[in-house]
Amino acid sequence: MTPTSAPRAEIAIIGGSGFSSLFSSPEHVAGETPFGAPSAPVTVGELGGRAVAFLPRHGLHHEYAPHRVPYRANITALAALGVSRIFAPCAVGSLRHDLGPGSVVIPDQLVDLTAGREQTFFEGDAVRHASFADPYCPELRSVAVAASKEAGISARPTGTVVTISGPRFSTRAEAAWYRSAGWDLVNMTQCPEAALARELGICYCAVALVTDRDTGDDCHSSVEATDVFAVLASMVPTALDLLGAAVRLVPPLRSCRCLAPAA
Repeated sequence: MTPTSAPRAEIAIIGGSGFSSLFSSPEHVAGETPFGAPSAPVTVGELGGRAVAFLPRHGLHHEYAPHRVPYRANITALAALGVSRIFAPCAVGSLRHDLGPGSVVIPDQLVDLTAGREQTFFEGDAVRHASFADPYCPELRSVAVAASKEAGISARPTGTVVTISGPRFSTRAEAAWYRSAGWDLVNMTQCPEAALARELGICYCAVALVTDRDTGDDCHSSVEATDVFAVLASMVPTALDLLGAAVRLVPPLRSCRCLAPAA
């Protein structure tokens, strides 16, 4: 478990290794959880005058594929540090003509098409049901939208993310299905990450960074991992500006319903 002398943080950022430059002098917190070790040691530092924890979702060297990320250990490790709010930048493919690579979206809905992932903390005799009608905290979403405006970033304030298992990208038929359903973005990590945060009463807000057009709306292009990583790297400064502003704008007290206990 996390040592009792570990630093505390109310706000956390779960992102890629490119976000490790968040802090100039971070403290590193290593430790096991009841669900094993998190993806990497959590780092805690100051951002926008607030204590913030950072955890690289895929590990220090991107060693965890989306289906192997220790989601339960990650959320538990952050909760042990006192985290009650999470901003989660993530790479997404676009399913819309008007959202090209480089776009930023603050989604408000998700669809879970993953399979075989551990989706809950409540097992055995401790079965509970968490309310998840609105998977992303409305208060944190409002903060992220306001932060994007403060940082001069054009961000779409709504969107639906469909989460697939990966690590492969979509077939053309699958992408056509997602578009026909009216979904906006495709991703591989939002579930169960967002759902697990809700089970522990932690506010969660995704910051979706569009890296590609999935299979392409012209039915000819395809997604290549090298291109995705290159676009994502180019978007890190934009995301850091948005996150820095968002941390400053987070209100001291929560007024959302994310704290409602699972029953």
